[in-house]
Amino acid sequence: MSGYVAVIAVLCAAAVVLWSRWRIARTIKWLDQMLTAAMNDSFTETDFDESRLSALENRLARYLAASSLSARQVQGQKDQISTWISDISHQTKTPVANVLLYTQLLAEQPLTPQGKDCVHAIAAQAEKLQALIQALVKTSRLENGILVLHPQMGEIAPVVQRAVAQYVPRAAEKGLTLTAEAVGGTAVFDPKWTEEALCNLLDNAVKYTLPGGVVRVEVRSYELFAAVCVTDTGLGIPESEQAQIFERFHRAPEAYQQAGVGIGLYLTRQIAASQGGYVRVNSAPGKGSTFSLYLPRETPEM
Repeated sequence: MSGYVAVIAVLCAAAVVLWSRWRIARTIKWLDQMLTAAMNDSFTETDFDESRLSALENRLARYLAASSLSARQVQGQKDQISTWISDISHQTKTPVANVLLYTQLLAEQPLTPQGKDCVHAIAAQAEKLQALIQALVKTSRLENGILVLHPQMGEIAPVVQRAVAQYVPRAAEKGLTLTAEAVGGTAVFDPKWTEEALCNLLDNAVKYTLPGGVVRVEVRSYELFAAVCVTDTGLGIPESEQAQIFERFHRAPEAYQQAGVGIGLYLTRQIAASQGGYVRVNSAPGKGSTFSLYLPRETPEM
């Protein structure tokens, strides 16, 4: 009799163990399905039946539901902001163009020295406003996926040469030496947007380098990336500020005397990230800066 009881006890214990393992496996399966749905942005509150969920599954379901709702609200706000920026761009495009046109016409008239200074100031501010609006529209559309980059394998040299050609006159006017050497190599990138990112780096280099200085562009090849490096002999950037310069609208104290709106480096970082790359800076006050735009050498898994 005691042997029979022992067998029953063993069977009951085995059943309890198997039932516990089944519950754990079922819970893990449901948690995995929830997390997979959340990662795929397909999680909805109606996907799971609370009556058959454990306490842990129920809490995770509620958390993911709240996260999903929050993500939809954030995306809705981004879409609304993008719409506002597009509307602002559309509504201000003609007035700003007219202001620039009238300032050009006014500059051709006989004016006092003070009047000429006022005309130049108006034109400069109108151009700054125009540049700001264009940069905001581009950034907003990149962030919200309205503008999609199309990276493809290609030669880097043509992009570098086009970008440098745009800044040769400005560099010469300021008394700078602008060179592009060792710019060969291939990478995966969108030519149009990569050229814009490189132009932002060149614009800063020319802007913050004193007359008599040097700006040099070169391409360095690594195993996974090709880096387009823009080196200048300009003011340099303290280490404490280097992380902030890529933030939207950030401008260092010493940069306020220069034209700009503080969005070029932010846009450059967005362009780099959108095609699987990134941007780095190596700089020190009084020793110039090197900004490196890293482009993947193989198609990244986006």
